[in-house]
Amino acid sequence: MLYYLFEYLDKTLNVTGAGVFQYITFRSALAFMLSLLLSTIYGKRVINFLRRQQVGETVRELGLAGQNEKAGTPTMGGLIIIFATLIPVVLFAKLQNIYILLLIVTTLWMGTIGFIDDYIKIFKKDKQGLKGIFKVVGQVGLGLIVGTVLYFSPAVTIRTDTSTTDIFKESTKEVVAQAPVYEKSTATTIPFFKNNEFDYAEVLAWTGEGYQDWAWLIFIPVVIFIITAVSNGANLTDGIDGLAAGTSAISVLALGIFTFVSGNIIFSNYLNIMYIPNSGEMTVFIAAFVGALVGFLWYNSYPASVFMGDTGSLTIGGIIAVLAIAVRKEMLIPLLCGIFLVENLSVVIQVFYFKYTKKRFGEGQRVFLMAPLHHHYQKKGYHESKIVTRFWIVAIMLAILSIVTLKLR
Repeated sequence: MLYYLFEYLDKTLNVTGAGVFQYITFRSALAFMLSLLLSTIYGKRVINFLRRQQVGETVRELGLAGQNEKAGTPTMGGLIIIFATLIPVVLFAKLQNIYILLLIVTTLWMGTIGFIDDYIKIFKKDKQGLKGIFKVVGQVGLGLIVGTVLYFSPAVTIRTDTSTTDIFKESTKEVVAQAPVYEKSTATTIPFFKNNEFDYAEVLAWTGEGYQDWAWLIFIPVVIFIITAVSNGANLTDGIDGLAAGTSAISVLALGIFTFVSGNIIFSNYLNIMYIPNSGEMTVFIAAFVGALVGFLWYNSYPASVFMGDTGSLTIGGIIAVLAIAVRKEMLIPLLCGIFLVENLSVVIQVFYFKYTKKRFGEGQRVFLMAPLHHHYQKKGYHESKIVTRFWIVAIMLAILSIVTLKLR
């Protein structure tokens, strides 16, 4: 909203200084500061409201140290993250930008699914919350929306190094420049490879001529899978104070660098990566999101005054997935979101091995003392703060390695 106001002041009324709002970096800085202030100052009011409404966490008996003390701690704190993100975005971002619209829809969509899940757990006294099938339907629904928009919308284009056309001087027909051609594409980036672009359409090359027209049959299911997997990974990571919010902030900050350089034609040319027009605007959203996550940590760090609940964790996972897909870095997710991945894998391994040994030997055995992985370390006697700090350190290393892939090929 303010972007359009200052654009009017700059271009119509020629107000001095109003043009500064044209800069993504300036608006991103404002978005970060505002979201940080909103989440820290008004976060306390939200927590007190949740406490008055008796929106308290019901903790399952897991035999973990300090677990019982957490019973009754306000949950649904993801509302703080959602509002502290959306308010600065509405104020400072270009609301007509297709990527911003997709991210707003993602935030509200996944936030609603998480809210319903938390509501059922707390007010309906059902510890299982929203049935898994309905969660998956919601995640698939969002994947369909995101995949369809990214594939069919004319506003979503890319420019690769070879997407250029010659411009001729009218008098001599001499080539004087090369102008970029922006095209629809399902190309994505493969990390660590020199010629690192892969087009999903190539999977259908065996079908013959015109196979590119059917690339959506591959692209949209991939989008659905990624959104479902990452949102569930974030949900599993939200198990101890500050873990999900901290690791997510680190991953999202790295994604902010990718969106900024991919949306800037100068940086994208220098780094020899695909230029994605208008994607740089997502940097404003990311700045607001990181500010909200950091502000939420003010209250969620050990000992937590509030939990994000599924309202927050599902939203975080959905946003990270959509950001990675939009900037064509979804193949980096296993590295960038390595914490989410190992948390997911620890559960899958634990369940599979338990069922396998029970079927074969009559008694189920476990690989980990408890899954997800952070509970395994709790069982080994590590303090929550130590586990979270070390997971953050690993997340920082993974984020740095992800950023290095811009040149390491």
